[in-house]
This record gives sequence, structure tokens and C-alpha cells, in this order.
Amino acid sequence: MADVFGDLEAVKSVSVMEGDSVTLNSDTELQTDDVIQWRFGSKNTLIASINKGTGSFSTSHGPDGRFRDRLKLDKMTGSLTITNITTTDSGLYQIRTKMIYRFSVTVYARLPVPVISSNSSQNPSSSSSCSLVCSVVNVSDVTLSWYKGNSLWSSINVSDLSISLSLPLDIECLDDSYSCVVAYSFTNLSTHLNNTQLCPTCSECVHCCGVAEAVIRLVISALVGVATVVVLVYDIRPRKEEQQRRSSSHTD
Repeated sequence: MADVFGDLEAVKSVSVMEGDSVTLNSDTELQTDDVIQWRFGSKNTLIASINKGTGSFSTSHGPDGRFRDRLKLDKMTGSLTITNITTTDSGLYQIRTKMIYRFSVTVYARLPVPVISSNSSQNPSSSSSCSLVCSVVNVSDVTLSWYKGNSLWSSINVSDLSISLSLPLDIECLDDSYSCVVAYSFTNLSTHLNNTQLCPTCSECVHCCGVAEAVIRLVISALVGVATVVVLVYDIRPRKEEQQRRSSSHTD
């Protein structure tokens, strides 16, 4: 986030997960005669205040009592902490001292754990490839991605509210390097592909050597077979001719 203090019109954007705590920093130290006010929402509802001159400070429950027992003030800096934050806490916050600083807080629902399942009715052990799908439900403003190691394999994103999202993947076999990741812009959650019931491991899978390598092996085997036959033919023919000559000499 960029430093916007000193700019009355600028707003500092803050992203946070539901259930976490967030601190809105004033980035200053209060002087002996400072008076500050924290206000929330379009109606600029007063939710916290400090008067250094009188030594008084207070927090309120806010509109509809939504902040009940969840606001904490730092008496030295005037920073405001919101604990166990909820999606209804999203909005504009202002701290008013000698200047006005603004924070646009966006609270995101907690990310669901990505679920990897089979995308095929075939028996993995008899299939030439492994067809999978990674899914998440009730998400918005997220990106769903497949990674192979640290490399992005494929991805899809969505901005609609509360929908299900899925992303397919076709691989040869399970080598424990694939993972499915669901992410907001500031955090993510991943599931590693390690279920041998969905995909055979590469050590167990004959076709995992790849089509090209398999063809090469077949060609080599065929050449070895042909060479063996040729050697046997050329070895047997001289012996047969020698036997015929000996038989003919005895007759004479």
C-alpha cells in the first residue's frame, strides 16, 4: 500500500480476511494537546476518540452495535485496531487530527480449501492419462490456478459473487509436483495433488515414459529381434552346406 498521509484526498486501501484483526495506523505520535476522532461509514459515525489534554479516550459500539467490544485504541499513536473483523466492517474509516487520513477497508470471506477430484469415469490404472478437476465453492474476486512446482500451469479468475469455480487438468501420472491454488490479491490457499486413488504414480505407470520413448523402445526391440534372426540364419546355412559336402564326399 502506498503512503498517502499528507494528501487529504487520498485513501489508503486495506485488504483483510474475515475473522482476522487489522490495525489502522496513524503513523504519528500524539502530542500533549492532541484530540483525535475515528469515524466510520458514509455518515461519519464517531466510533473512537482520544483527548490527550484531558487524558480521556473512548470507543463506541458503532452503527447497529457492530463494533461491540472489538475496537482498541493505542493511546500513544492513536492507531485503531479492529478485532475479529467481519464483512460488514468493510467501508471508509477516517482519523481526524490536525489533518484527515482515510482508509478504505475491504473484508474478504475466508478462502475455501480447493478440492481435487477425478474428472473421468475411467479407471486411473487403465487410462493413458489422468483427468482431474480442482473446485472451490461460494467464492468471489478470486483466481483459481494449477501449478507444477513453482510454474503456473493454468488459471481462471472470477469477480461474480458467491459462485462455484472449477479448473480441469490432464496429466500423465502423479509425481507430487502439482498443486491447486485459490487466491485473493493478498493471500492464497493451496491443495497438493498427492492422492494415488486419483492418479497412478509415475513409478507404477508404464505409459508415463511418454509416447516417443515407448516407440523408440519398441523399434529397438524389433531391430534386436531381426538381428538375432539374421545371425541365426547365417550361422545355420554354412553348417548345413558343410554337412552336405561331407555327405557327398563319402558317397564318392
